[in-house]
Amino acid sequence: MPESKTIALVTGASSGLGLEFCRQLAGRCDVIIAVARRADRLEALAVELDGVAEVHPVVADLATVEGVAHTMEMLRQKGPADILVNNAGYSPYGYFSTSAIDQQRGMLALHCDATITLCRAAIPFMAESGGGTIINVSSLGSFVPGPGLAVYGATKAFLNYFSQSLAAEVATQNIHVQALCPGLVRTEIHDPMADQGFDGSVFPDEMWMQADQVVKASLAALGSGQVLVTPGQGNTDIARMGAQALLDSVGG
Repeated sequence: MPESKTIALVTGASSGLGLEFCRQLAGRCDVIIAVARRADRLEALAVELDGVAEVHPVVADLATVEGVAHTMEMLRQKGPADILVNNAGYSPYGYFSTSAIDQQRGMLALHCDATITLCRAAIPFMAESGGGTIINVSSLGSFVPGPGLAVYGATKAFLNYFSQSLAAEVATQNIHVQALCPGLVRTEIHDPMADQGFDGSVFPDEMWMQADQVVKASLAALGSGQVLVTPGQGNTDIARMGAQALLDSVGG
C-alpha cells in the first residue's frame, strides 16, 4: 500500500496570511497545494519549503470561473485535501455608491463563490477518509459594519454564517470548520487601500498583529470546537461589542 500523505490546499498563498499558513502547515503536512496569481512568489515558496513539504504551485485567479476550474482540476490531480484554507481575498476601500461595481462583484466571487465551491469539492473526500479541517479566513470587520467596507464586510459576515452552519452539518464526520476573524494585520492587503484613502496610522500599534501570530492562533484553536476565532483579546472584545450592537439594533 502506498504511504498516505497529509495534503493541504491554501489559497492566496503568495503573501500575508496565506504565505504564513503554508509555512506553519509545512511542519504538519507532506504536500501543500499553493494557489495564488503570482507565479514567481509561488516558485519562491516552493524553494523555501523544499525538504520540509512538497509544494505544488497553482497559478490561478479565483475571482474568475477559469481560475476556480483550474484549481479544482489541480485539487483532483494532486489531492484530495485533508486541510483546506480559503484565504484568498482583497479589500478595496471606498463608498459603495462611488466604487467600481466589477471590483465589488469580484469580491463576492472570490470570498464567497470560490470558498463554497472548494468546500463542496473537498468535503466528500474528507468524509470518506475519516475527517479533515476547513479554515475560512473571515475578518473582524464582519462584526463591525462601517463606511468604506460595505461589500467586504458583508462577504466576511457570509463566511461566518456559512462556517457556523457548515460546522454543524459535518461535525459527525470529524470535519472541523473554522472562520478565522483577524483584526488589523500587517500584510499587503492594506497597500491598495492606502491609495484609496485608508489611513492605517490612525490605529495604535497595539491593535496590529503580525501574520505569524494570527496563523499560530488559528492552528492552536483547531480541535477546540470553536468556530469563530478572533486572535487577540482586544479583537475578541471588539467582536463581542459588535455582536451586542447587532442584538441591540433588533426591534419588534
